[in-house]
Amino acid sequence: MINLFDIQKARETIQDTIHTTPLMTSKQLSEKCGNKIFMKCEHLQKTGSFKIRGAANKVMHEARHGAKYVTAASSGNHGQAVAYIAQQLGIKAKIVIPEDAALPKIHAIRAYGASIEKCGTTSTERIPRAKEIAEKENGVFIPPYDDPYIMAGQGTIGLEILEQMEHVDMVLVPVGGGGLISGILTAIKESKPCVKVIAVEPEIANDTYLSLQNKQITSIGGSSTIADGLRTSQPGELTFPIVQKYVDDIVVVSEEEIRGAFTFILERMKQLVEPSSATVVAAAMYRKLGVENKQIVSVLSGGNVELGKVEDYIL
Repeated sequence: MINLFDIQKARETIQDTIHTTPLMTSKQLSEKCGNKIFMKCEHLQKTGSFKIRGAANKVMHEARHGAKYVTAASSGNHGQAVAYIAQQLGIKAKIVIPEDAALPKIHAIRAYGASIEKCGTTSTERIPRAKEIAEKENGVFIPPYDDPYIMAGQGTIGLEILEQMEHVDMVLVPVGGGGLISGILTAIKESKPCVKVIAVEPEIANDTYLSLQNKQITSIGGSSTIADGLRTSQPGELTFPIVQKYVDDIVVVSEEEIRGAFTFILERMKQLVEPSSATVVAAAMYRKLGVENKQIVSVLSGGNVELGKVEDYIL
């Protein structure tokens, strides 16, 4: 398991590559939620999502050990991040993406100089293919979440939140494979354990919810949630024990609730975020947290949205 030192070391490694993203608040949203809501704006991060943090930490580590070629399997954001940092380091990259990947993510991966291969629609299909390519072509596979360097990189968000807010009661984190939440959990619980960390999942992509209930990793197969960044079929082998150890609670939100939050963020706050980001705002908006008058940070994980689909996401 990673620890606070790993995250602090990751921060030193990636600090010249990433942005320290701002916190944003909305009076109307806070009134609607019954709590003071702040948003950690990772949709304004380089490559448009938090993924650059973990990808930079991992690829830089591999580059120091002689890697000249990397592969990744990604619905889009991780692939963009790996392509970007590989280009910065002069390393060749190939990204294995699902057949239904969003066009802006495909265009961005190519713009960052990586080649692309399409494979299936689930992580259980594309991850083995990316590993196979790395093995055959003497490359290094960069996992999307289940890796200590990835997890530590994502955990730098937790450090920033604690530095940016003198007092925070609760942090809401969207959960897919668990790389983001495992890093944030470690950073926060090993720095300021009184801060509650709540995982948020779509109802129809609730693998972590079921895994926590069953006390073991549970697979759900594919999912059609509009929160495409959270369509993992099961939590990671490395991420799940950290979630089990530290998470205070997990809540699920419906597709309608995700659309409601997406619409509010776009209409009232003039921010375009991915439905995956909207899940954490939905949890607060639709009173899933059971608290009032608390200072809450929602982690907006990304903003890479296919513009042609925006109408499908509006309530």
